[in-house]
Amino acid sequence: MATRPSDFANDAGSQFLTDSFQRGLAHWNRERLEPGFPGDWSRMFERDIKMQRLEGGFVEELRAEIADEAAAAPTDVEGFIAWFEELKQVGPGQGDPLFPWLAEEADRDQLRWFFEQEAAGEAGFDDLVAMTQVKLPVRPKLELARNYWDEMGHGTAKGMHGPMLDALVETLEVEPVIENTVWESLALANAMTAMAVNRRYAWHSVGALGVIELTAPGRAALVAEGLKRVGLSPKEARYFTLHAVLDIKHSEDWNREAIRPAVEEDPRRATAMAEGALMRLKCGERCFAAYRERLWG
Repeated sequence: MATRPSDFANDAGSQFLTDSFQRGLAHWNRERLEPGFPGDWSRMFERDIKMQRLEGGFVEELRAEIADEAAAAPTDVEGFIAWFEELKQVGPGQGDPLFPWLAEEADRDQLRWFFEQEAAGEAGFDDLVAMTQVKLPVRPKLELARNYWDEMGHGTAKGMHGPMLDALVETLEVEPVIENTVWESLALANAMTAMAVNRRYAWHSVGALGVIELTAPGRAALVAEGLKRVGLSPKEARYFTLHAVLDIKHSEDWNREAIRPAVEEDPRRATAMAEGALMRLKCGERCFAAYRERLWG
């Protein structure tokens, strides 16, 4: 039987893990990150203070949920790298039955709905990396720069990952909007944005982004299989086939050049990165459960 969102004990009574809160936070994130022009800054300032306080409460609730598990992660370099890499097998949401089902059984409309949710909840990996790298030490900063350059297609529009996602939106004829998206998907994007934007969570963001690179390739390969099974060409499914391969190398480089030197310099960063990784995985686990509940009834 599919796990239901209500099966997560910490969801009960939360003011943050709700449809209305996550939609409001998603709209605010979209507005505050969109390039704009000067306006009534004092009114916006008051609103932003309120939203930042709520955003902080949301992130701290996510932290509290995984604090004990993160505290058990080693803080020496070799121990932490081994713990981190093991998340690929034992982390929350890993091996979820949703993805083999998408590869082997889902019809086109079910795959369209899944992709619509994923696209609407996409926070923009390139932007998250760019915001996270601000003022990082040299080696982690350089690794995030290389990762960003890959996301940007090495300076060519046709190689950029974002437009590949947009092209798939057009191919599948979906409308990824906040109003049609389950709150669990919005919460995932909101959590990733919060960690990247707020400097107190910078190392959390390094862990969260790193665990995406670590765990995404297998899921991406299965989604690509499903898309091709229902008639998409390899070119049309390229966004997922590319990440199924490229993210393996990204993960190896991230662990070696971003995580390792960060922990060598300050072991406290290991705990922060462990928290960020587990928060990302728990949010993903909620998403998969919500998707299965919708798709499998």
